[in-house]
Amino acid sequence: MWRKNISLLFALLLPLMALNATTVEKETLLFAVKEGVELKMDLYRSDSASILPQPCLIFVFGGGFKEGSRNEESYLPYYHYFAERGFTVAAIDYRLGMKGEKAPGILNYKPLLNAIHLAVEDLYAATSYLLEHATELHIDSSRFIISGSSAGAITVLQADYMKQNNHLLAKELPETFRYAGVISFAGGIFSSEGLPSYHKHPAPTLFFHGTADRLVPYNKTGLFQLGMYGSRQLVKRFRQERYPFTFYSIGDMGHEVADYPMQEYLPEIEQFINDLVLDRKQWMTEIYHKDLLRQSDNSTTPANYYN
Repeated sequence: MWRKNISLLFALLLPLMALNATTVEKETLLFAVKEGVELKMDLYRSDSASILPQPCLIFVFGGGFKEGSRNEESYLPYYHYFAERGFTVAAIDYRLGMKGEKAPGILNYKPLLNAIHLAVEDLYAATSYLLEHATELHIDSSRFIISGSSAGAITVLQADYMKQNNHLLAKELPETFRYAGVISFAGGIFSSEGLPSYHKHPAPTLFFHGTADRLVPYNKTGLFQLGMYGSRQLVKRFRQERYPFTFYSIGDMGHEVADYPMQEYLPEIEQFINDLVLDRKQWMTEIYHKDLLRQSDNSTTPANYYN
């Protein structure tokens, strides 16, 4: 009898569950044309989204500035998770400045620096487009969060750094505009003046990085003041200056940390946004995670990735 009652209850609830199911809708927009290259973005939003302005989560894909796509399948759980929770998610294109280039190094850093600047310029263009169309797209212009994987993580960290230091490229954005948050999956900042410092406070930042990453350094690679400063070094600056951040050090893991947190750490990412971005809590948090069951792949280096 109890089984029949449960079956009947489920049958009654099923139509209601179907009515409440959330569908994520995708819309593709052209936001800029640079050097003859059309730059597009995919907007992911819930079909049940309110007409009230939503926070906007911009995502910049990875691929060493030489490859990659905004609609790679591994990113979709990330897009859908936040679209279902009331965000407008914008996955953007950018120009790939390292296509056909050799592996970057201390004597061959200019192509990489140029590629970073191209990507940052295109991220600013996407941000500017979304700001200009915020009303019709129902976006809250005060709550823009930029996130990225690998090359995309470098781009978002560099973009906030350059905006807060009044870099020439940042002139495309309003002077009073600031990003509300930054999320970096295995990123860093390229600096020619040593450990990066900020003229104005950076946005609250969430860092993920594998301690054995050989492609984008966990610490630093370079010579004297010139080089790529990874998450560990950037957190050092954040801690010194008392900037809010959350840092997940993933023990003994390589560059795969650029990807899998977008499937396996979604609640933690949401918690960071709720606490440090939306509620503006002034927390500095460092977390060390070691997964004894996960096998690391730390074989990827600039030399074998680009050649």
